Amino acid sequence: MGIIKLLASLILPPLGVYLKVGVCGTFWLNILLTILGYLPGVIHAFFVLISNKGSNDV
Repeated sequence: MGIIKLLASLILPPLGVYLKVGVCGTFWLNILLTILGYLPGVIHAFFVLISNKGSNDV
């Protein structure tokens, strides 16, 4: 998990998710969570970054 991805997830959560998995359902879910509230988007982004499941590392 790179520092760039962590910073991107803190500033703009969908960007961090995009850097980890690309454009997929997880990315769109993160956009929705970020629109509904910034904090849920950040929490989801950090969860995606620490999980190794389905890691594409775009």
